[in-house]
Amino acid sequence: MGGVRTALFNFLFARRSGGKFILRVEDTDQARYVPGAEDYIKEALEWAGMVPDESPWNEGEFGPYRQSDRKEIYRQYADQLIESGHAYYAFDTQEELGEMRERLKRAKVPNPQYNSSVRMTMINSLTLSADEVNAKLTAGEPYTIRVKIPRNEDVRFEDIIRGWVQVNSSNLDDKVIFKSDGMPTYHLANIVDDHLMKISHVIRGEEWLPSAPLHVLLYRFLGWEDTRPEFAHLPLILRPDGNGKLSKRDGDRLRFPVFPLDWTDPSTGEISSGYREKGYYSEAFINMLAFLGWNPGTEKELYTLSELIEDFTLERVGKSGAKFDADKTNWYNQQFLRSKSTEELAFALGPHLEEAGIAFTTEQTNTFVELMKERAFFVADMMEGEYLFAAPAEYDEKTIRKKWKENSPLIVEELITLYEAATDFESTKLQALFMNYLEEKELGMGAAMPLLRVLITGQPAGPGMFDIMEFLGKQESTRRLSDGLRKIQDGQN
Repeated sequence: MGGVRTALFNFLFARRSGGKFILRVEDTDQARYVPGAEDYIKEALEWAGMVPDESPWNEGEFGPYRQSDRKEIYRQYADQLIESGHAYYAFDTQEELGEMRERLKRAKVPNPQYNSSVRMTMINSLTLSADEVNAKLTAGEPYTIRVKIPRNEDVRFEDIIRGWVQVNSSNLDDKVIFKSDGMPTYHLANIVDDHLMKISHVIRGEEWLPSAPLHVLLYRFLGWEDTRPEFAHLPLILRPDGNGKLSKRDGDRLRFPVFPLDWTDPSTGEISSGYREKGYYSEAFINMLAFLGWNPGTEKELYTLSELIEDFTLERVGKSGAKFDADKTNWYNQQFLRSKSTEELAFALGPHLEEAGIAFTTEQTNTFVELMKERAFFVADMMEGEYLFAAPAEYDEKTIRKKWKENSPLIVEELITLYEAATDFESTKLQALFMNYLEEKELGMGAAMPLLRVLITGQPAGPGMFDIMEFLGKQESTRRLSDGLRKIQDGQN
C-alpha cells in the first residue's frame, strides 16, 4: 500500500496542477521480475480510482512506457558518460568485490563501498590501459559501467517537502549504472526516461532520498541540469507503534492488510490479503492513504477523490514518518458505509444472505440494512443481525447472570401480556408502552430492557430494540419472549 500512496500523491498533484499522471513500469532488474505484478498494479490503481493518463496500456507520445521495451535507448547515454569522463568500465568479479569489502572491514572502514578512495585499487578502465580495456571488451568479459563520483564535493538540491538537502560526495559510492546484460540500473534508466518523457516532478518514497544526490549529479553529467525535475520525497509509513517502517510481516502479525488487493505469490502460492477483498471501500482506502503524511490543515477527515484533488498540496506533506492506524482505517470504512444508500447496501448484502440461506423480500432486506448499518464497519458485519430471522438458540450468559433476578420472570410475563395486547406494533408505540410500564411498576430501565433484548435477540446489544420488535412483528416477538422465559427457567441456556 506504500506504493499506492506514492501513486496517489502523484495522481493528486498531477490532477490539481493540470498535468499528466504517468505510470512507467520500471523492470530493468529482470532478476526481480514477478509474473502477474504488472496486471496487479493496473487493477489496483483502477480499483482506487487512479487511472493513469499514460501507461503501458495507454501509451502517449513518449512511449514505450515499459523500461524493458526501451532497452535500446539507454546504452548511448552510458557511452556518453564514459566519453565525458563521468563513468568507467569495471571488470571486477563478485569474488574480487567481496575481497575488497572484507579488506575495508579489516581496516575498520564503517561503510565499505566502491568509491573514489577504492576505485584505483580495482580492475576497471581507470586502472587498465586502453588496450587492456578493449581486449576485455572484445573477449566478451563481463563488466559493469559505474558512475565516477567526484571526491569531496557538496551536492545540493531543494526538495519540495524537505527543503534544501546537502550531501558530500565522499559519502556516495560509484553506483553501477549499466550492466553487461545490456540493461541499465534504476539510476540511469530513470534519469534518461524522466528527461526524454519531460517529467516535471518526481514524487517518491523517502527510501530513495539517499539516491537523489547521485541523480542530481547524473543530470549534470548528461548536460540536463536545467531541465531536471523537482523532487519530493514522501515520509515513511510506520508501524502502528511508530517503531520502524511498516512491512508485510506487521500486517500478518497484527491481522490487517498491507496490499490493496489480494496478492498470490507466484513462486510460493502464499496469499497476502488485500483491502478490497476484506470488504473495504476504495474511498476508505484512499482517505486512509491520503492522511498518512498529508494534513489538510482543517478538521475535515472525509474526502471524495475530487475533493482531495482540490485540497492537496505537497507543501502540506510532513517530513516525519506517518504511523499506520488500522482502527482509523476501519473508522473510515464505517463512515463511507453509512453514506451509501439503503439500496446499495442491500445489493451488496445479497450474496451474504444467500450464502447463509436467508430469503428476504426486498422490503425486508432494506429494513434489515437500516437496522444494522449503524453498527457495521463492513457490509459483512450486518450479518451479525442473523437473529432477526432466526430465534436465538442461546442467550448471552453475562447478561443473564447479572440481570436475571427473583422478579425477572414476573417482569417478562407482564411484558408478554403487554405486547400481546398491543394494537399497533410500531416502534415508537412499542417504546411508549414500555416506558409507561416502567413508570407504572416503578422499575428502572436496567431491570427490564436487558431482559427484553436478550430473550428476543440472544445478544446484550444491538440496534434499537423497538425497531427490532417492529421488524419481527407481534407474533414472533412475543413467542421469543415466551420461549426464552421457559428456557431460562428450565436452565436450558
